[in-house]
Amino acid sequence: MLLAFDTASPTVTVALHDGTGIAATATSDRGMRHGEQLAPLIERVLAEAGVRPADLSALAVGVGPGPFTGLRVGLVTARTMAHVLGVPVHGVCSLDALALEAVADGAVSGDFVVATDARRKEVYRASYDARGVRLDEPVVDRPAALATDGPAVGEGARLYPDAFPDARGPERPAAAWLARGVVEGRVAVLAPEPLYLRRPDAVERAR
Repeated sequence: MLLAFDTASPTVTVALHDGTGIAATATSDRGMRHGEQLAPLIERVLAEAGVRPADLSALAVGVGPGPFTGLRVGLVTARTMAHVLGVPVHGVCSLDALALEAVADGAVSGDFVVATDARRKEVYRASYDARGVRLDEPVVDRPAALATDGPAVGEGARLYPDAFPDARGPERPAAAWLARGVVEGRVAVLAPEPLYLRRPDAVERAR
C-alpha cells in the first residue's frame, strides 16, 4: 500500500495505490490552504479504501519545484508519517507526475516541456521525451526566457500563452500519477527534500 500526496501547487492532492491500481483519490477544492487540508484528505482516502495507517508499506511525496510553504507542509507530513509508521518515503519531482499523465492521456506524442506557475511572473520548467522521461533538471525563470513553440504541459503554459503558444493539459500534478510513477518505476525516486530552486520569501532577519 503506497500513499502519495503532492502540495507543490495551490491544489492538495492525495492518492492510495494498492499494488494493482489506484484505490482512492481526493483533491482539495480550496487553494492555498495546504496545512488545513492535507490531513483530512489523507484520512478521507484511507477511509474510502478501508485502509489503516498501519497497513501502509510506503509513502511518496511531491518535492516540487514549488513554493516554500506548500512544499514544507507535504514534506514534513511525509517524513513524520514515515518515521511513525517505520516505512520508506520516496520523493518525486512534481513535474514528472504531470509529464506521465500527459503521455498517458495522449496530450503529447513527442518531446515536450512541463511549465508550472512559480508566481512572481515566473515558471518552473523541465523538458521530457515522448515517454515522459525527464531530460534535464527543473529551472525557474521568466516565461520569455524559457519560451518554446513546442507542446507545453502545465498551468504555467496556460498562464503565459505568448511564451507557450501550444499549451496542453493537465495543469496541476495529481497524486495518482505520482503513485503510479513510483510503483511502476517510471519516475526517478529522490530524497524527500524540497526543490525550491530559489530562496524562500520569508528569511531570518539579520542580527
